[in-house]
Amino acid sequence: MHIAIASDHAAVAMKAELVSWLREAGHDVLDLGTDGEVSVDYPDYGYILADAVAQGEAELGIALCGSGIGISIAVNRNAAVRCALVSEPLSASLARSHNDANVIALGARLIGIEMAKACVTAFLETEFAGGRHCGRVEKLAHPPLHGVPA
Repeated sequence: MHIAIASDHAAVAMKAELVSWLREAGHDVLDLGTDGEVSVDYPDYGYILADAVAQGEAELGIALCGSGIGISIAVNRNAAVRCALVSEPLSASLARSHNDANVIALGARLIGIEMAKACVTAFLETEFAGGRHCGRVEKLAHPPLHGVPA
């Protein structure tokens, strides 16, 4: 599987470990940075990751920052991407099966590497359920202009 991954400085160590682990598992990993602990702006890396997934350079993405919150907001600015902030495997699985999420965000200061790996495993192993969820996912790409439709 082609997987893109990006982080800010707060999650660079987690990113490095996940990249190595994913490659050992046979995945093609597109590492979009950052590569050091010098302070960088998480939106820059969120936008780069979202663009890579939206352009088809990767099937799925993993976004990392200290809390996972900021980078997930940045990734979700791209209408072609559905990023879910997760902190345990059930949320990662539901993000794929119910919301067809194509990116997950993780907070490196909030979860350890083993939990991150468990979340990534659940995310990668789960397929979109389709069915009743298709219309809901479509609405994420095309929200109504004013409130809830009649």
